[in-house]
Amino acid sequence: MLSELFSSKTRIQLLLKLFLNPDVSCYLRELATEFAVSPNAVKEELDSLTEAGYLEKNKQGRSLFFRANTKHPIFPELHSIVKKSLGIDRVVEDVRRDLGDVHAVYILDDYALGKDSGLIDLLIVGEVKADRLGEYVRLTEGKIRRKLRVMVIGEDEFEDSKKTFLGRPHWKVV
Repeated sequence: MLSELFSSKTRIQLLLKLFLNPDVSCYLRELATEFAVSPNAVKEELDSLTEAGYLEKNKQGRSLFFRANTKHPIFPELHSIVKKSLGIDRVVEDVRRDLGDVHAVYILDDYALGKDSGLIDLLIVGEVKADRLGEYVRLTEGKIRRKLRVMVIGEDEFEDSKKTFLGRPHWKVV
């Protein structure tokens, strides 16, 4: 989806990284290493997106950190497009509608960091209909063309283990 809108692979990676989870901020060399491209390629895209107002930059010591500008007028639309391109919007809506008494849904690890690794780690907090979970995973994986790894825990267990789960990169979706 994003490749039809943007011709630059580096720009797509930046949008995924920074707009999927707007709390993430990164510096140029970190991004260049992660994307396996030259720092100049990343700098060019960061400068362009910052100049257009889509990104904010903040100097910390000798490094410039970049993050999504959540105050930009089209931030909600860009955020939504990025989520839709990954299929996360479908994942969350299906969980809420079909699986039972869901109190919270978290995306963990790679996707929470904005990395499209092809595997989505999903933590569901609540009481889920076990007989529907397997079918949900199978159907959703087909729709979004990514693997789902789902963990379901009750509210009490989540409260007891909250530090462990939220110590990992996470993004609360519901």
